[in-house]
Amino acid sequence: MTTKIRVTDLNLALRNSGNILANVSFDVPAGQITSLIGPSGSGKSTLLRCLNRLWEPPAGSVFLENDDITTLNVLALRRRVGMLFQTAALFDGTVASNIQYGPKLLGQPLPPDRISRLLEMAGLPPDIAARPATELSGGQAQRVALARALANEPDVLLLDEPTSALDPAATRRVEETILHLRDSLGLTVVWVSHAIEQVERTADQLVLLVDGRVAEVGTPEHLLSGAHHHLTEDFAKGDLESQRGES
Repeated sequence: MTTKIRVTDLNLALRNSGNILANVSFDVPAGQITSLIGPSGSGKSTLLRCLNRLWEPPAGSVFLENDDITTLNVLALRRRVGMLFQTAALFDGTVASNIQYGPKLLGQPLPPDRISRLLEMAGLPPDIAARPATELSGGQAQRVALARALANEPDVLLLDEPTSALDPAATRRVEETILHLRDSLGLTVVWVSHAIEQVERTADQLVLLVDGRVAEVGTPEHLLSGAHHHLTEDFAKGDLESQRGES
């Protein structure tokens, strides 16, 4: 199995906060969905941000294929390792102008048929391209943000609880879209989630974080089984805190 991202003995300390991540090591298999799970405050989102240098990891601790990411141009890295957040941060203007953003920065504007294809890949009808981004529902906005990330043709997609603000129907549509992209494009995904049911539906691999450390790595069937009930309880605690807005 090919490794797309390798994290090796990653330590991260923030001023006045002490260690956030301690001796974190795991591999992200290419073409699979790896979910980062664990109680609220365990370092999941911080770890995710280290993977495309929104938080700067120490040199020699995060590798994209064989490249130490701290040696790469940061903008080029973020085109290869795209990211979606909890809330879609769309710009003023049309859906099409949002999707065009990354390629236009490179002087490579997208033709209309490419925009239509990206919308279809994100599970949206092509005729939505002319609509103002401010008129979209939450689920539509999140999928436009996905199409915008895909416009850069990323190797990896990082997801920081992108469905946490969506209703169940919109959540399932986003999940189905990500699963389709994994299967059709071989896209590698690292997904922070608090929802046990979502992890069971989508993940190929789980990385359990507790207090900034990797407690265990395995399949959903392994980590969420009765034999690991104590881990499930920790995860469920994080799920409950997230629903209360405490994460």
